[in-house]
Amino acid sequence: MKYIPPFKITPLILKLSQDISRELGLIIGRKLADTPLTLRRSNNIKSIQASLAIEGNTLSLNQVTALLEGRRVIGPSKDILEVQNAFILYEDLHRFNPLKVEDMLKAHAILMAGLIEENGKWRTGGVGILKGNEVSHIAPPAKRVPILMEELFNFLAHSSDISWLIKACIFHYEFEFIHPFSDGNGRMGRFWQQLLLMKEDALFEFIPVEVLIKQNQEEYYSVLGESDNLGESTPFIEFSLKVIYAALKDYSQTAARLPQDHRTRLQFAQARIKENWFSRKDYLQLHPDISTATASRDLLFGLQEEILKNKGEKNQVKYQFIKT
Repeated sequence: MKYIPPFKITPLILKLSQDISRELGLIIGRKLADTPLTLRRSNNIKSIQASLAIEGNTLSLNQVTALLEGRRVIGPSKDILEVQNAFILYEDLHRFNPLKVEDMLKAHAILMAGLIEENGKWRTGGVGILKGNEVSHIAPPAKRVPILMEELFNFLAHSSDISWLIKACIFHYEFEFIHPFSDGNGRMGRFWQQLLLMKEDALFEFIPVEVLIKQNQEEYYSVLGESDNLGESTPFIEFSLKVIYAALKDYSQTAARLPQDHRTRLQFAQARIKENWFSRKDYLQLHPDISTATASRDLLFGLQEEILKNKGEKNQVKYQFIKT
C-alpha cells in the first residue's frame, strides 16, 4: 500500500495554490527575467545567506557576495566553510535528482564537508530539538531513519495525483520531522524543497524562497511545532504556500521585463526548455505574443549563431540548445 504522509487540503491551501499558479502565468506571460546567469547568481547568494543565517551563520549578504567573488572575508572559519560548501551545492541545481535518495546523500556530503564526520550519511544517534531550554521535538530513532526516508521518497515518486507544489511543502515538513542527519537538516530541507518546486515550474530555480522564510523565521518554527502537535503537515503547507506566493510577488515587482529581440527570446526559452528537443510550436507556446514568422526567424538566428542545432525536415524539424 502506497504511503501518503498525513495532511489536509484546506480552503486556504486551495486559494494559495490557485494564486501561485496565476502568478506564475503572469510572470511567464510578461517575461520577467534577467539573463539566466545573472539571475542564478543573484538567487544563489540570497538563498545561501538566508538559509545559513536561519541556522546561526553570522556572515552578511555583502560578506557572502565577497566570498563568491574570491575576496578576503573576516569571520568565523566555520561560517566561511559553510558558505563555501553551500556555493558548491547551489552552483548547478540540475545535477541533483530530487527523487533519488542517493542524490540527497551526495548533496549533504557537499554541504557538510569538513563540518561533521557523518556528512553524506544518515545519523546514527538520537536527536532532540531544543527551543530555549526545552526540548520541542524528539526525532524518530536513528534505526528508523532509512525506512522513513525510503517511504518519503516513494511518496514523491508515486503520488501523481498531488501537485509538486504541495509535495514540496509536505516533503519539507516530513524531512524536518524525521531529522535524518546529525546536522544540516534545516539547510537540506529548504534546498530540497527548491529542487521539488522546480518540478512544478522551472522558474523556481530563480526564486529565493529562503529569503522570505528568514524574514518569517519565528512563524517558520512555530508552524513546524504546530504540525508536530497535530500530527500532520497542514499548517506547514499553508505557511509554505504563503511564503512561496510572497516570493513570486516580490520577484514580479523587482524583475525587469526582457527586451524583445531574437537573442533574449531564445535565452528565455533556453532557461525553460533546457536540453530537451522542441518544435516551433513549442517555442510559440512560450512566446504567444509573436507570430509564426517571427518564431521562424528566431530559430534561424539561433542556428546561424550556433545557439541551436536541429534535426528532421519541414514540419518535423526539432531544435535543441547547444550547451556552452
